[in-house]
Amino acid sequence: MTPKFSLLALAATLALPAAAQQDPQAGKILDAVSAKYTALKSFQAGFTQTLENPAAKLKQNITGDITVSGQKYHLVASGQEVINDGKTTWTYLKNENEVNIADADPTNQDMSPAQMYTMYKKGYKYQMLKPVKEGGVTYDQIELTPENKTNDVFKVQILVSQADKSIKSVKTFKKNGTRTTFTLKNFKANVPVTTTSFAFNKAAHPGVKVVDLR
Repeated sequence: MTPKFSLLALAATLALPAAAQQDPQAGKILDAVSAKYTALKSFQAGFTQTLENPAAKLKQNITGDITVSGQKYHLVASGQEVINDGKTTWTYLKNENEVNIADADPTNQDMSPAQMYTMYKKGYKYQMLKPVKEGGVTYDQIELTPENKTNDVFKVQILVSQADKSIKSVKTFKKNGTRTTFTLKNFKANVPVTTTSFAFNKAAHPGVKVVDLR
């Protein structure tokens, strides 16, 4: 079975409320993070997703790369490609040489990196934790807790560089004991992209099986 990666850590977990009784310092930092990334025309980054569940003796690392431009993204990880042009999503499975085509779902928070810095207006409370220093860089640490107690995620911890307000990592804690850490690296802003950057090229995959789910 192909390992599953999720962008929940980088998308839905930034759904912070702009409500009263929040930590003003944390809110100011998250506003700065949002302003930084939404101002970009595009960006590209490598990432590592670490999935852990100590009780189940599970630890899984998945690495990949992602390119984002507005509502569009192209993600490559663990034998899979996920391409979204804002209207259609293509999921290509290399081992099966198969591509699944579906309508893009803007409410699917597990796979919506385009929403990662714009959906923090409701749903979570946030507070500052102690700063963390890694590799000579100091990061502010912000913890989120959902207002909806039925949420499968009960807390999220985000590391933000004090120097430039870039995100180092996002770690989600689920009630079933699973912890997912999504770490960004080699971030590049305003990379060149074209319309073909966010469309599946069938000609480049001879014999590909097409499964149209629309």
